[in-house]
Amino acid sequence: MGLFTVDEARAELVRLLPMLDEMVTVRADMVELASGAPTPLGGLPERKAAEARLNELMTEVQQTGAELKGVAPLLIDFPADLDGVPVLLCWLEGDAELSWYHRVDLGFAGRRKL
Repeated sequence: MGLFTVDEARAELVRLLPMLDEMVTVRADMVELASGAPTPLGGLPERKAAEARLNELMTEVQQTGAELKGVAPLLIDFPADLDGVPVLLCWLEGDAELSWYHRVDLGFAGRRKL
């Protein structure tokens, strides 16, 4: 996949948000189902179904060209180029919008506001 512009990445994030919301729910269900404690969510079959659905959602996100860097919390990077510098436009679960980036060579710790 190619590089995203800031506007393209923001539009793609908006399109992905329903999937990302579902990932949060499925992730929480998996944790509850794996706890071993009785739960109204079910048992092993439901846990396996949740794992399969989470894998499907992760694949769908990555097929857009975005990079899924973390699941708990969700961390999505969109490869881009800002003024000739390779960067990753960065969205972290809880962010209201795509408004951060970091240079490819610096990683998450080098995150800056767009």
